[in-house]
Amino acid sequence: MTDPATRVWGRDPETGQNRTIVIQDGRISDILAGGHDDGLWLSLGLFDLQLNGFGGYDLNARPDPQTVRDLVLAVHRSGVSRFAPTLITASHDATIDALKAIAQARDSDPLIKHAMPFVHLEGPHIAPEDGPRGAHPAEHVRPPSLDEFDAWQAASGNLIGLATMSPHWPETEAYVRGLRTRGVRVALGHTNATPDQISAAVAAGAMLSTHLGNGIAATLPRHPNPIWSQLAEDRLWASFIADGHHLPPETFKAMLRAKGLERSILVSDAAALAGCTPGIYDAPIGGKVELKANGRLEVVGTSFLAGAAVSLKFGIAMARRMAGLTLAEALRLATINPRLLFNLPALTVGAPADLLRFRLGEDGSLVPETVYVAGRPYPLTP
Repeated sequence: MTDPATRVWGRDPETGQNRTIVIQDGRISDILAGGHDDGLWLSLGLFDLQLNGFGGYDLNARPDPQTVRDLVLAVHRSGVSRFAPTLITASHDATIDALKAIAQARDSDPLIKHAMPFVHLEGPHIAPEDGPRGAHPAEHVRPPSLDEFDAWQAASGNLIGLATMSPHWPETEAYVRGLRTRGVRVALGHTNATPDQISAAVAAGAMLSTHLGNGIAATLPRHPNPIWSQLAEDRLWASFIADGHHLPPETFKAMLRAKGLERSILVSDAAALAGCTPGIYDAPIGGKVELKANGRLEVVGTSFLAGAAVSLKFGIAMARRMAGLTLAEALRLATINPRLLFNLPALTVGAPADLLRFRLGEDGSLVPETVYVAGRPYPLTP
């Protein structure tokens, strides 16, 4: 049975002109010029490639399936249609448990399955040193193992679609090639690797730099260093956290120029404390952490960040301010580009109707009104 068509209208961020998108059976059936103008904008839905938790729901605290389901709804209410649930460095069993919970939540509802197309595994194969390791627990950092990876995939039904690692390990090239033959994309991050190690990983199939400029030593040689090597590598895309804390404006702007808008992606790297009140918390990521009034989340007693505490919509507005981007350019980094990296359809007839209808605040902030997930609306304002 075919569902009746739904029409959604708003201003195109690229042109500023009104357009109407027709939705039928969860997919875009037509895109038309014109439509009712109520001052709202209409874009492709936000896609967050790195999200550890949100609104108090934590993926790295051995969640049960209900916690994952609640997290998905909280993420939609933040303005995001799709995201990659992200698991950081942990024990083998803890990773298995989290993967199983995510898999069970996906199997319980086709819309939840659509919202979380794959898992991002960030670690445990990262640099063990303080600094590049970030807030990841040192006791669980370990070398890459295809046998362990296959066990994770077997437990989750092949859910891992993106894996972040440091390429300094002797096993790197074989591991990257093994993941690529398994259809998994490999990212580089949390590393102090040499230029040769980075180049070898890219030659083996690594495609992305995870939150470039973060997860790295506080003090680096002028050159060479891992940032320069990854910025100069044209085969690598790069993701960035534009929350105003992870990268200064001039650094973000220069990195974005070096990578180009066509190979750059915005991620939130949101932790479970995103959206919570300021204070000191015990958290799976970072242990004892402090969420400050300005939104900075750091490990107590250090200058190390423990993830981010803002949503992707905030990062889009901050990216515009820091780098002088247009609305369309900033949205591209959080909508079209993550889909391109994974060969997923964007805003075209036949694609899933993942949309965001929003207004712009006086300060340039995005104020979502409705998020569409495979055609289903999630109203966000009264």
